[in-house]
Amino acid sequence: MNAAADLSFATPGLYAHLAQMSPEDLDQLDFGLIGFDHETLVCQYNRAESEAAGLSAPRVLGQPLFTNVAPCLNNFLVAQRFEDAHDDTAVLDDTIDYVLTLRMRPIKVKLRLLGAPGSAVRYVLVQRKP
Repeated sequence: MNAAADLSFATPGLYAHLAQMSPEDLDQLDFGLIGFDHETLVCQYNRAESEAAGLSAPRVLGQPLFTNVAPCLNNFLVAQRFEDAHDDTAVLDDTIDYVLTLRMRPIKVKLRLLGAPGSAVRYVLVQRKP
């Protein structure tokens, strides 16, 4: 069975599912996924995000998310929420309307920001479809 088949951008408790999925399963998701570690280095980058953003996984993996990969996310709406959740040892699961502006014309998206205290990976999910 495909682990991604029953998951959507809005699935409750999605963080727990993502944390257990293989890179191949993450590539089957119909929304973009960027996973990053405690140093904000990208460690997961799925096919949907690669195709939509026009950046290959080898170009993005190991790069700092908020400075090299997506500086348009380096603000109080996105990066600061991850920092605040980390500082407060709180679970982060926020969905926000956003406009991406890097390397492309402005495009309206929904972002889902996911993190958990003590977790190795935090996620920015990108839904480009309405």
